[in-house]
Amino acid sequence: MISLIASAWTGDAYLIPLAFGLLAALGTYDLLQRRHTISRNYPIMANFRYLFEAIGPEIRQYFIQSDTDERPFSREQRTIVYQRAKNILDKRPFGSQLNMYEEGFEWMSHSIVPTQLNICDFRITVGKNCAKPYSTSVFNISAMSFGSLSANAILSLNTGARKGHFYHDTGEGSISRYHRQPGGDLVWEVGSGYFGCRNKDGSFNAERFAENAQLDQVKMIELKLSQGAKPGHGGILPGAKVTPEIAEARGVEVGKDCVSPAAHSEFSTPIEMLEFIDQLRELSGGKPVGFKLALGHAWEWFAIVKAMLKTGRRPDFIVVDGGEGGTGAAPLEFINRLGMPMTDALLLVHNTLVGCNLREDIAIGAAGKITSAFNIARTLALGADWCNSARGYMFSLGCIQAMNCHTGRCPSGVATQDPRRGEKIDVPLKSERVYNFHKNTLEALQNLLQAGGLNHTSELGPEHIIRRVSKTEVSSYLDLFPFIEPDELLHGDTGLTVFDKYWGASNPDSFVPPEFVSKLWETKLR
Repeated sequence: MISLIASAWTGDAYLIPLAFGLLAALGTYDLLQRRHTISRNYPIMANFRYLFEAIGPEIRQYFIQSDTDERPFSREQRTIVYQRAKNILDKRPFGSQLNMYEEGFEWMSHSIVPTQLNICDFRITVGKNCAKPYSTSVFNISAMSFGSLSANAILSLNTGARKGHFYHDTGEGSISRYHRQPGGDLVWEVGSGYFGCRNKDGSFNAERFAENAQLDQVKMIELKLSQGAKPGHGGILPGAKVTPEIAEARGVEVGKDCVSPAAHSEFSTPIEMLEFIDQLRELSGGKPVGFKLALGHAWEWFAIVKAMLKTGRRPDFIVVDGGEGGTGAAPLEFINRLGMPMTDALLLVHNTLVGCNLREDIAIGAAGKITSAFNIARTLALGADWCNSARGYMFSLGCIQAMNCHTGRCPSGVATQDPRRGEKIDVPLKSERVYNFHKNTLEALQNLLQAGGLNHTSELGPEHIIRRVSKTEVSSYLDLFPFIEPDELLHGDTGLTVFDKYWGASNPDSFVPPEFVSKLWETKLR
């Protein structure tokens, strides 16, 4: 009121009274509302607190965070992806910024007699006993659905995959027109919602599965049991977000809630699961079929392996998804505290298959925060045959780690269904960056192998990766982690608690816990 009188007295413009009037209105609202006590006690001023709290993550990321703080990816990790995607200089001056004497620091040992390799396109054959085996790159695009990612993001990823001859996992949202248009290799992920191969009631439809699975573009089928960021959770895509294009890909109705159950309806036991995998292989015309899982109860994993031994049925591959994996949206407890991290899960899967003489029949892929050649090398050294990356390829598309994937307001147009945002992605440009990221990362891997005196990624083993376990001690993975011998699990004790405690008690006919575990659940007296 004072500014209004002063403005009238002096003849000045009314912008200042307008500004004060808006503040007065905000202060009046703050005093009258009842949701926020702080705003009632400190009208107007409290809103500055809410503003700074809202932009706190961005302030830390751009002005405070160091280059090596991994929350969830460091600036250094993101920058190397951006540089390789743009095909620009990715070298560093003046030495490492990492503390090499910090516990947990890892490196790869090199050789006095390095090799000279002519190619960097390292490949692994999956499904050697199938009618249509597939030769996969050691670095591929992990599962991300159309619906989580925008149409132009999917187009860019698949176009880059086609040019670089590596595969693009569809995610459980099935095969959309944007996956098919560029013609890049696909791994079709079939989740519990059976999207793309379902009846109206959500049950599995064999005819629709065969129609999609026999497409030349589909190279392998991946049965999703669980994913690292939210194992055992399931999900729902609200009807308001089920557009005609999403409905077309998933085989659901436009505008109706799209439910992905927490568990599969086609099987409930390990043996039934393996029978379902055999059915999918037959319906696909003999293509490799495997499953993806995040490790949880050890006895459930052992039950699956025992079912393989009992029935003679095998998946062609297993993809281990680490608990550090990403997702568009999941509860905080699931992201932080549920699911086994990739290193431990991969070791358990690899050791189990080796100990049962199944490892040579079943290929292993792995995913979990893999963005660099060293990430690939250490993962392969632990027992994987190839690696997948989701967020790494998102960075190559221009993702800035804004952490808005769940809101639909992704500023880079990658993780959104808002056409105004997604259409801003330039497909020819971004697909080239996807291709460049893959190519330059594999060239970096080639350089690591050469320095290590190796000729192929299959030669990488736990003896090649070293970890600092204290200020004064270092140890190779070979000495640090337990590795069991072929056939050892089938003949006596391994000396490893997880095997000796749960292997003998697991049941190939059921996922139910061992009897001694069930009894523990009945009482707190343990």
